[in-house]
Amino acid sequence: MDRLLPTLVIGAVILGVFGLMLLGWRNRRRRQGAVARPLVAPAALGAASVVVEGWYVATTLADQPLERVAVHGLGFRAQASAGVHPEGLVLAVRGQDPILIAPDALRGAGRATWAIDRVVEKDGLILIGWLLGDTPVDSYLRVPDTTAATALVTALQSLVPTIPSEGIAS
Repeated sequence: MDRLLPTLVIGAVILGVFGLMLLGWRNRRRRQGAVARPLVAPAALGAASVVVEGWYVATTLADQPLERVAVHGLGFRAQASAGVHPEGLVLAVRGQDPILIAPDALRGAGRATWAIDRVVEKDGLILIGWLLGDTPVDSYLRVPDTTAATALVTALQSLVPTIPSEGIAS
């Protein structure tokens, strides 16, 4: 009986923390409700020049690298594939409809070492800067195969040859 009260207090604190986390996530999604929905990739696409498998890590607001985009299926890490087609980049995150990032929406591509809650070896992440509607965002992918990662970055850079080097965080 002497352990019941402390156990109940600890349980209530844990439930309270989880409740506050849920409330914070719901509020973030509400605040980002005006962010445009990404384009759904069409079924018919030109042949892919590069397709890589890896992990989707996060999408953040471009000028706020700690502000995760939580809407439209972009809020959670998952296995993913990325393919560069003539129509743009197709990002297929497990559990979501594949999205198309058109060439005119790309702002840049490069390598990064960290994103929100993920730190890896130097240049261990692929950074893709793009416009989600009118909102500039950065998406991060983790591709363990360095040759495939380099091929993806090169293909993205050739897809949009006038990619600015400034403004893309690394």
